[in-house]
Amino acid sequence: MLEQIANSAMTSIGFFWKAGWAFVLGYFISSMIQAFVPKVKMVKYMGDSSFKSVGLGTIFGAISSSCSFAALSAGRSLFRKGASFASTLAFLFASTNLVIELGILIYVFLGWQYVIAEIIGGIILILITWGLVSLFYPKKLVEEARSNVGEDEMEDSFNWKEKIKTKEGWYQVGHEFAHNWQMVWKEITIGFTLAGIMATYVPNETWKAIFLVGQADIGFWQLLENTLIAPVAAMLTFIGSMGNIPISTILASSGVTFAGIMAFIYSDLVVPPIVAVNKKYYGWKTALYIAGVFYVSIVITALLLHLGFASVGMLPEGANLIMKENPFKINYTFWFNIVFLFIAGIGIYLNKKFKEQTKHHHMMDMEGDSKAKTVITWICISYVFIGFLSNFIL
Repeated sequence: MLEQIANSAMTSIGFFWKAGWAFVLGYFISSMIQAFVPKVKMVKYMGDSSFKSVGLGTIFGAISSSCSFAALSAGRSLFRKGASFASTLAFLFASTNLVIELGILIYVFLGWQYVIAEIIGGIILILITWGLVSLFYPKKLVEEARSNVGEDEMEDSFNWKEKIKTKEGWYQVGHEFAHNWQMVWKEITIGFTLAGIMATYVPNETWKAIFLVGQADIGFWQLLENTLIAPVAAMLTFIGSMGNIPISTILASSGVTFAGIMAFIYSDLVVPPIVAVNKKYYGWKTALYIAGVFYVSIVITALLLHLGFASVGMLPEGANLIMKENPFKINYTFWFNIVFLFIAGIGIYLNKKFKEQTKHHHMMDMEGDSKAKTVITWICISYVFIGFLSNFIL
């Protein structure tokens, strides 16, 4: 038992070691965007359900670059101030699935084909969502949702060219960097620990049975089954896309179809904690409507991606070799981690200066956080620590 715990713990640590520099790079770029790109004028461009408004909502979401729960809060603010329902949904999806840090992580764990698929599929999914909302517009639900959401303050407008030259602007970059980590560290810890446990304890045969892997030819019904089941599997993890990427690697290495993997990655906005926050913001009916629209869009998009990539011979063969290689050898990952550890230190220093200047000493509470998630996070940390120590005992 100790040997298995040790193996799973070292797998989790290895996963995080491979991804450490990617997290720092992605979140530092994200922090610069959040600090230097004003969002106060977004609403006037997202006021209707036209193609232009939905497109701009997608762009605004991508540059907002946030975790799922922060995206929900920002989306509620935009919706409350007049953004259309369709534009708000486009913003939500883009701000969790078309962001820099996720793309880097997908590249490290899954490969470049998945990055291209994430971008192309994200745009297709938003268009499908827009079409579904246009065809089945829930006018009464939208009216109820607008009456349910509360007031939310938006940031002041500013000139980014002037702000980027100031110390205060860079202090805010550090604050955003620390805040981004506060938003995701629990999900990342849980996700990477689960990935190590699943890689050690769950045999490939289990995934092959669930996703009908092993048939000589992949038929339409297997693809459909994979796209229908994958979001359900993602829901059961209760974590978002950043934490689910290493789990996606395990599924890909087990032979789950490309369609199934993409459906799994896209499903961060239909997990129960996200639905619960949407219920708090908009009411149960609207929350379930949003989850339903995203689920249908995910299934259709994943199928189209698989068929499209297959037609041009771009289907990836499993995941990267990350599951087989030694993650701790001296290579680019080692040197990147050294460099980006230094950059993370700069971010922490800038956050310290931000607190000193603004007398802001506490991060705000995050939606979707809970005592249960905190307890699970510390159980995961304890498990990995015990497993790490076991390597020296055995």
